[in-house]
Amino acid sequence: MGFLKGVTTGAMIGAAAGMLIVPQLNKSSRKRLRRSGDMMMGIMGDIHDDIMRKMR
Repeated sequence: MGFLKGVTTGAMIGAAAGMLIVPQLNKSSRKRLRRSGDMMMGIMGDIHDDIMRKMR
């Protein structure tokens, strides 16, 4: 569980930093950042599912 806690904490810190930076970016940069964030959330969801499956 320590790994998941670390990943979650890192994601929250990254999201907070992103919110501070985003207002200074133009529209296309914000769109690209949003797409990257969505992609990372999908990847993290897959990793979480894999870990939970292996723990069964």
